Amino acid sequence: MALKKIEKVSKMTQQSSQIKITQLCEQIRPAIRFLAEKLLADLDDNLISLCVVGSSVTDDFHPRFSDINTVVVTRSRSHELLKTIAGYGSAMGKKKLRAPLLMTPEYIQQSPDVFGVEFLDFQLNHVVVFGPDPFTELTMGKEDVRLQCERQLKAALIKLRQGYIRCLGKPKPVGQLLIECVGELAVLLRALLWLIDCERPKCAQPTLVLAAEKFSFEADKIIPLFKLKQQHQQPPSEQAERLFENLYQAIDHLARKVDQLGTAP
Repeated sequence: MALKKIEKVSKMTQQSSQIKITQLCEQIRPAIRFLAEKLLADLDDNLISLCVVGSSVTDDFHPRFSDINTVVVTRSRSHELLKTIAGYGSAMGKKKLRAPLLMTPEYIQQSPDVFGVEFLDFQLNHVVVFGPDPFTELTMGKEDVRLQCERQLKAALIKLRQGYIRCLGKPKPVGQLLIECVGELAVLLRALLWLIDCERPKCAQPTLVLAAEKFSFEADKIIPLFKLKQQHQQPPSEQAERLFENLYQAIDHLARKVDQLGTAP
């Protein structure tokens, strides 16, 4: 028993030395090291990879307001695995770690046709903390990504319409709805740029500006919402109606544009 314990400690020490956090900004390194070490200790050989994804690895990251998003790749999924990671919940919350996205290699290989938008963004904005890179070799089909973009843009229009009615047109809840919707827009815009073989900026505002140029809409009408989201602020009540209409028109325009990409020869 003592020998097994020594071997386990030695293995954990070796694995811990493989945790790579130097590419991450200093503000999130302690949180990611905490998560990596917990996963290595509790999941052992079931853990394949840990990656940090999203704004946490770009200049959009705000130490005070931004959450830290991660992807955990394991050999298998089980209810015990979920219970184990759920046990980290309180500590993760204090460190601004969102619940990790749990995936298996099989799930990743079978999903580019339905989650191509997300996987494209993971490929662009991710840092591997432990294990092999699960995303670089993935290939997405353009028609799959186009359909997903069209579906999500049209779903956003429904969400805005229903949300406005549910909010009774009141400025404060409408403002919250706008911030929620614009938070999902940058990822879609990067996917749209990929569809036309255009270089994709890593950060939200440059993405918006370039997409506005390529798809012919007015970035200036949407930029205020992007800035408010980055600063974790709500739109001023007197601007809510105008900002709602600006965002709605932009998304409606993009939905029509992506539909046209599907009919282009």
